[in-house]
This record gives sequence, C-alpha cells and structure tokens, in this order.
Amino acid sequence: MINTQNTQAQGRRYGRWQGRWKLAALGAALAFCAATAAAQSIPLAGPVVKSERATFRVAQVTGNLQYPWGLAFLPDGRMLVTERPGRLRVIGADGKLDPRPVEGVPKVVASGQGGLLDVAVHPRFAENGWVYLSFAGSDGDGASTEVVRGRLDGQRLQDVQTLFRMLPRSSGGRHFGSRLVFDAKGLLYITLGDRGDMERAQRMDDHAGSVIRLHDDGRVPADNPFVKTPGARPEKFTLGNRNMQGAAIHPVTGELWTHEHGPQGGDEVNVMRAGRNYGWPVITHGVNYGIGTRIGEGTSRPGMEQPLKIWIPSIAPSGMAFYAGKAFQGWSGNLLVGALRGESLHRLELDGEKVVREEVLLKSQVGRIRDVRVGPDGLVYLLTDERAGQLLRLEPLPR
Repeated sequence: MINTQNTQAQGRRYGRWQGRWKLAALGAALAFCAATAAAQSIPLAGPVVKSERATFRVAQVTGNLQYPWGLAFLPDGRMLVTERPGRLRVIGADGKLDPRPVEGVPKVVASGQGGLLDVAVHPRFAENGWVYLSFAGSDGDGASTEVVRGRLDGQRLQDVQTLFRMLPRSSGGRHFGSRLVFDAKGLLYITLGDRGDMERAQRMDDHAGSVIRLHDDGRVPADNPFVKTPGARPEKFTLGNRNMQGAAIHPVTGELWTHEHGPQGGDEVNVMRAGRNYGWPVITHGVNYGIGTRIGEGTSRPGMEQPLKIWIPSIAPSGMAFYAGKAFQGWSGNLLVGALRGESLHRLELDGEKVVREEVLLKSQVGRIRDVRVGPDGLVYLLTDERAGQLLRLEPLPR
C-alpha cells in the first residue's frame, strides 16, 4: 500500500496543474457532449451487463474498421482511429465513419504485429492542430517503431515531421509497442517493445524495451535520466520492458502507468519512474512458450522493479485508461485494461499502488479488445481488434 503522506504530497503537487487544465478540459467536454447529443440512435452490440458496481449496455458507435488500434478524441466531438494496415480514419460525433482515410499518413510496415499503431492529439490541439502517430516504419534495412506529427487540415496531415525512430532497426514483425501519452507538462511518452529480441531490453545503447520521453517537438528533455550516461540513448526513460501496449497518466499523481505482455504468463502493470529497470528478461513471472521453462534468474532481483499486478495465465493486455468521469461513479479511480487473448475488459480497484479487487467484464462478448479510452463525455470507449472491427461505447443504465 502506498504511504498516505506521500499520496497527499503528490496530490498537492499535481493539484496545481489540474487547475490549469480544468477550464480547457471542461470546454472540450461541453463541445463533445453538444456534438454527440444530436447523434442517431446506436444499436446494441451485446446484452445489458450488470456488473458489481454498474449496469450498462454496449452500444456500437461504428463498425467496418479494419484492425483498429488507437483512438483519440477531437475537441469538436469527432474521433480519430488508426487501422493497422496504415489508414487514419475520422469518425463523426454522430458515429458515421468518413469513407475517405486521412491523407498524408507515412508509409507503414503492416506485417506481423507492425503497422499503424497509436494516435494522440496535442494537449493544445485546438491552437496548433498537431496529431501524433506511432507506426512500424522502415528505410529498407529492417523495421522499427517511429513517431511523427502532422497538422490535421480537413482530411489531410500537413507539415508531417519525424520526431523519433527506434534504433537500431531489426528484422522480424514482433513487439513494436506502442502507446503515445502526454503528461500535464506537455511531455510525450512513447512505449516500446523489445522487438522479439529479449536481451535488447537491458541495453543502454538500444531504444528497444523501454519508455521514451520527449518534448512535444521531439527534443530530449534535459532531465531525462540517462542524458549524461556515456553510451546510453538519451531518449530513454526506463529499461527492462518487454512489450508495452497500454499506458495512461494517473489522474492524481501525474505518473505514467503502463502494462506489458509477458511471455507465457506474467503480463504486468507497472508505474514508470525515471531510470528504473523493470527486469525483462532477467526477471519475469512468465515462462518460455510451450516448454514452460524458466526465463532469466527468477522473479526478483535487487535493483529491479516488481510489478503492481501480474496475470497468470496471460490475458494479452492492450489499451488502458484510468476512470475519472461521472457517468460510472462506482468506477471512480479504477484502472480499465483491455484484453486480446482474454477477449474481456478488466476493472481494477486500487488502493494507492495496490490492486485490491479485479472484475472481468464482457468475457467473450465483444471480441479482442485492442484499446480502451474514457471520452470527454465520461463514457468508456473500446476498439475491437478484428478484420471487421468496431468502436464500442459503454453507456450506464439505472441499477
């Protein structure tokens, strides 16, 4: 359990930035709700769900998305969705999918787990129009995760700039990561995978298996933990991560939380802190695929972090969000995690940094959940990872 005095101090420290963003967030929420109020009736995608702390229905916002991966909300009520084959789509506030993909998206390597991955909008998008994309890219000599930004102008990205490339590039189609998250200071976090080569996650001269921390224009922050470490990649914020496909900022502490895929078992939730080593592949709670033998030295080692939550067997987590809205008051402060293998939504109740209860929702009802977001309207949005994927919305009902 987290120390109460530490929690109070963190709350005071981050209370200041919460105030600064309150008016901007309120304006975005009002615009989003006003736009969605005129939406057409949305059909049910599944039965009414009576969970432990809420009763809700699952509504389809739109379908016909090809392997959707990431979701972001625009101030005017529209939504951006990435499709892994390489398309960025716009969904209107009324749920209508624009048939024209956004132009100007870089060429992606849509192979294996690679393709167009996450999307995020700048915290001051209403002023600057910046949209951020992560994807598997190549220059002809292997592939790696890249991040670009471009200004959204109608149905086109203008002024596209490359902000980051994972180096070195490598062959294979596994473990690209990748989520994009902004913190309250406007710093950008990029989660990466080890590219299927586990030893890379412990190398300081390698981006793989780490969280990357940058300014919004791609510059390296002067206080990054390895800036002055000889031979280290200055963009690195952590090391020892396997393949992180969920990330979110804690609404009180302002810290970055992530989850990552374990091998066979050992999926993890962690708090990302500067310069920390999260152990992969030296320590893990998972085992080798098929044969079940131990990986590394065991489950712990001094100087390496222990996860807050472990799943054995694996649920293949993807997408993550803290719930801080008003629509699901019984979920306030909970962590919501999507599952691919588990085809479910996991609701984690927290006491500080301790998971005290877990509820599994929508088991085998809507398919593989790739992304989880909380909209400006306080509703929960899900993307399903299918050839005919859906954007779904959880809508509360009276208990």
